[in-house]
Amino acid sequence: MIPGDAVLDAFINANILFVVAFVLWRAARFALDHAGLKHAYATQLKLLNTVFVAIVLSPFLILGLTALQSALGQGVNVNLSDMVVSYYLNGGFEMRATEFERLMSMRDTFTADVMRAGSWVAWAAIAAFVAGLAIGTVRLVFSMYCLHKIVSVSYAWRKFGRLRIRLSDKTLVPFSTRGLRNYYVVIPSNMLGNADELKVSLAHEFQHLRQGDIEWEILLEALKPFFFLNPAYHAWKRQVEDLRELSCDSQVLASGRVGVRAYCETLLSVCQQTLRRDRVFVVAVPKVTLVTVDRSALRDGKMSFLEQRITTLLDARSLSYPRLVYAALILPLLAAIMITAMAIQSPGDWSHDRLMLSTVVNLERLEEINRLSTFGRVRN
Repeated sequence: MIPGDAVLDAFINANILFVVAFVLWRAARFALDHAGLKHAYATQLKLLNTVFVAIVLSPFLILGLTALQSALGQGVNVNLSDMVVSYYLNGGFEMRATEFERLMSMRDTFTADVMRAGSWVAWAAIAAFVAGLAIGTVRLVFSMYCLHKIVSVSYAWRKFGRLRIRLSDKTLVPFSTRGLRNYYVVIPSNMLGNADELKVSLAHEFQHLRQGDIEWEILLEALKPFFFLNPAYHAWKRQVEDLRELSCDSQVLASGRVGVRAYCETLLSVCQQTLRRDRVFVVAVPKVTLVTVDRSALRDGKMSFLEQRITTLLDARSLSYPRLVYAALILPLLAAIMITAMAIQSPGDWSHDRLMLSTVVNLERLEEINRLSTFGRVRN
């Protein structure tokens, strides 16, 4: 059985990695925008998904790398804690050794405190995590129930292998989802009277299925309760949601089966209908939809995501070498993630620098004891 402190340590590392990865992603997107590759949405979505997999698998990759270094009898130490200790011992900055040791052991102290539930800080951390997990889980279960309700009361229309196309009187927005075996594309019944809207909606949802967006949405929603308190995770998920829509739009138009005008008119028409609030549909997840209304943008007077999608459609460009761009960016991103994952690991065995730090700390404490003893004798 895996020790509880190891699980907690891995969870803390995952939260740190999401923050670091999101910062790296923003830097990569800034570079793409200034290199004239702003419209490479499919490549950007692939980058995000690959980095996400690297974060989830990082504990196992680090374990394998550590085992490999042990088998070879040598390795490179990139542990951030050890590097800071070495820098301190070499005179990098001034601080009392006892205070520095206390600062460096804060994470280990916090982890041990949480495992024992030994202080109000530990209880507060536990309560916050349990509350976030409970709220996220209840929300997810309720959302899945709402989604199941919408799909179950819809009417069967077409069937192709594992794909089921259904008509619904309960929703105003086309969407796709899946069950344990079958995929479902749900279309509002009123779209049967508009051939262009029906064609655009089906093409859009079929592209989502080809991209594997349903599976990614399920994975992100399933992990959301565990990272409920991490704003970087929510920001990461929003980036994935935006990019998959922009990627889907560009791929559908690139196929040539749908015209730009019909596509934009369909987005505007469906968005106009969704302004009539449909609460059950809004909370139903996991699903991917044709369009969503950004009500906060409408309220604040900012550029909505729908406006961004239409502007992008009117200024669509194709990427010449998507695989080359992907390889040029994913390699440094994965390297940075792996180095960060190794750097934030708790230090293993006592290194020479840590032994030296412990010696300095003991000397400081001995000096303090002697000073207090001397002060006591002088007073007597």
